[in-house]
Parts: sequence; C-alpha cells; structure tokens
Amino acid sequence: MSFFLEMHGITKTFPGVKALNRVDLQLARGEVHVLAGENGAGKSTLMKIMTGVYKADPGGVIKVDGQEVTIKDPVHARTLGISIIYQELAVVNNLTVAENIYLAREPLNNLGMIDVRKMNADAAAVLAELEMNLDPARLVGGLSIGQKQMVEIARAISYRSKLIIMDEPTASLSHHEATTLMRMVKKLTAQNIGVVYISHRLDEIFEIGDRVTVLRDGMTVDSRPIAEMTREILIRKMVDREMSQLFGEHASHASDQILMSVKGLGLKRPTVQGARVSDVSFDLHKGEVLGFFGLVGSGRTEIMEMIFGSRASVGTISIDGKTVTIREPSQAIEQGIGFVTEDRKELGLVLGMSVRENFSLTHLSDYCKMDVVNRKRETNACVQYIKSLGIKTPSPEQKVLNLSGGNQQKVVIAKWVARRPRILIVDEPTRGIDVGAKAEVHTLLNKLASEGMSIIVVSSDLPEVLAISDRVVVLKEGRITGVLSRADATQERVMLAATG
Repeated sequence: MSFFLEMHGITKTFPGVKALNRVDLQLARGEVHVLAGENGAGKSTLMKIMTGVYKADPGGVIKVDGQEVTIKDPVHARTLGISIIYQELAVVNNLTVAENIYLAREPLNNLGMIDVRKMNADAAAVLAELEMNLDPARLVGGLSIGQKQMVEIARAISYRSKLIIMDEPTASLSHHEATTLMRMVKKLTAQNIGVVYISHRLDEIFEIGDRVTVLRDGMTVDSRPIAEMTREILIRKMVDREMSQLFGEHASHASDQILMSVKGLGLKRPTVQGARVSDVSFDLHKGEVLGFFGLVGSGRTEIMEMIFGSRASVGTISIDGKTVTIREPSQAIEQGIGFVTEDRKELGLVLGMSVRENFSLTHLSDYCKMDVVNRKRETNACVQYIKSLGIKTPSPEQKVLNLSGGNQQKVVIAKWVARRPRILIVDEPTRGIDVGAKAEVHTLLNKLASEGMSIIVVSSDLPEVLAISDRVVVLKEGRITGVLSRADATQERVMLAATG
C-alpha cells in the first residue's frame, strides 16, 4: 500500500508536559483512518503538527507523497493537499454561508471585485454535494450549531484536498445530518481522497473506518485494520478499561418529593430560527436524573435556557411548591440552579483565564474574607476537583485555552458542581469527551444524585440518555411527546416519540 502521508517518530513537548512521544502514523489515499484515544492522548496535537499549526520537536520525519517535508503553516498544509475540520466551530457569524466557505479566497470579477454571484453558485454546488438545503446568501449567525458545522465541512470539501481531517465532525449534528456526512465521506474515499476521522462514538468508528490507530498518553499503542478490531479491544487499548464500565454504574436515587415543577413553559418571543417551544410541563424529583432527548431543533436547549432565565418565557416554575420568578441567570442561581451549557467556549469558559480562575467563577465568595481572595484555599479546592474529575492539566494555573476540548468540558462541570446547586442542568455533558471520561462524568452525576442533587441531562447520544436517566422526556418540534420510565425507555420507543 502506498501512503499519501507518513509520520515517523513525532515528538512534541510543551512546558511541563510531553504531549507526543515518538508517534507513528501512516495515511493512505482513499481510506478512512480513525484516530482514537482519550482526551489528552495527543490526537489534537498530532493533527496540529500535520496541518502546520505546531512544529514537531527535532528528530521526527513527515513525508507527503514519499517526499520528506517540513509543514510550515496551515496555508502550506493546504497547498500540500491537507485540510482540517476542527471540533470547535470556526465560522464568522456576520458573514454569509458562501462567504464563510470561500473566506480569504473569494472569486473576483474582471474589475477585481468579489464576484458574489459566482461565489454563491459555487457554494450552492458544494452544499448540494452535502445534500444540505442552505441558502448560500444566508447569514451564518442565524444557523443552528449543526448547520454551522456543516458549513465548516463544506468549506473543507471545497478545497478539493487529498486528505481531510475531521475532528468530531458529527458532535453537533442531527441523525439526518450525521447520516448525510457518512455518505459524503464514502463519496470522498471513492474519489481517492483520504480521511482522518476522530470520534468518540464507537458506532461511527466501526461504521465508517477502514483502519484505526490508537493513541494513549502521547504514544501509539496500536494500529490495525478495523476488521481486526472489536469494541472491547478498542476501549481497552484507549483507556485500559473494559466495555462493561463504559457508562459507569447507575442506581436510582429519585425520591417521591417533587423539587421543581414546570407548567406551560413556552418562548415569550418565538423567533424564526430554533424550535417554537410551547406548553412544556414536567416535574423533577429530588435525587432524580431526568433525561431530555430529541432531534436537533426539538427545543431541548431552549427549554433549559428558559428555566435558567437566559431566554424570555411564559408559564410557571415552582421550586419546593412555591412559584419562583426567573427572568435572568442570577435569579436562577439564587434559586439553586446550575447550568453546564452546550457551547463551552462561548458560554461556559473564559478561555484566557486559568483553570483555577474559571473553576471559582461561580463561587468565588467561598474563598473570600474581607473582599480578599484566599488564593491557597481556592487553589486547594481546584486541585481536589482536578483530581476527582481527572482533568489533565500541568497545573491549576494552566490557561483553559490550552486544554483539550474534553478537559475544558470537565472544568465547566467542576465549576458548577463545586457550587453545590440543588438542581444541575447539563446540556450535552459528554460532547467531545472520550469513553473513559464519559464513565467518570456519568459516575459523578450518579454520585451527586445520591447526595440529593436533582439533575437534568440533555443529550443527543441516545444510549447515554438511556444509561444514566431515571426517566426520559422526549421532545419533538418544541413539545413533549413522551415521558418514559427507565423500564419503558427503549431506543425504539424513544425514537418513535422523537420522530413519529
């Protein structure tokens, strides 16, 4: 087999940590090569070296089409035929779909002006390949997260690259969008384009992959055809843990006591974009893990934002039998509600601040006396949560910007758990988190429920919802279409309520 890209003995050291240690990777044209490993295993660092964002330490060798190269920067990588779709969105909200796809390479007319008509036509052709019904002239800011992700995929495909790296490409996509992406990946490989596919979703890995390479602690621990790999072996190679431990242990701690009751909740000012949520009613019991499931656009996140006061709403919310007023997040926090948001970078973290500073944002007063922060107490508390959640960081003073996506997610969870809310809303708690870390998060949520905390889990990962929830609320087009007990909630019943 001839390889398009070869990487041998790749090492990368940052202050205080060796991210990669003599990693080998070989990528052929026309194959889907899955790169698997825990958060912090070195996958993102390797991809950034491959695309010229980072320079590897001296000693390693990179070859493209058999020729040894030094990839200088991302532009150079694209000229070599290598492009990447990052897990985190990199779109410009105030530009159109077409302008995002052809950003910095817009077609020009004879007068040297941007040829908007041609750009829109070219964008429409790329979107048609993806089977995405999007208007090229529409502003990206009005799109859903899943649609924005598809715009990024369209941009990468428009480069006509020889190798496309996809980092968690379906993390924000609906089932239909994910299925469309899978078909597109197969079209790309049929055109002799190679794909590096990074995903924590085991179903995707075995559906789409031709070969898999596993990284652990910055080293290559295995590489073989996917036909020679099983789920059990893959998980053991990734995290040194058996598949039976994937979701952690679940035991119901729900009581008969209703802690929060929501009646007739709906958007006060429905918009064209998003679900038109109306007449949503449900109860949340003390110690219960209540799952919310629905396809993209079903209104899951909008409901949580209304409960937390970040969206104007109608209807009533009662806590301990008393109607409460929640018009803004500060009032929700006063009522003992915490919210781990879906979009951790825009809404959950201050990226330029340290792990410690982000951790204490929700409860800084706990470490203050006479308006002076006791740095030692703050740091000690942060270190405890770093250990208990398995956050991979050189120190509490590391900037959150430099952590992997999964470890950033753990910091968001830590900052709310440390506040000890009575009700914790977690929207896509394990998005972009590896299988080992998922089990840690699930175990943590179950532990918090055992201590009397009530938890609402919103997830597009149906097996996750079924595994950790005491009851499942199913949504379709902004309305509740089913409330199923743990015993009654099967994949078939939940999907029927979500789509039927």
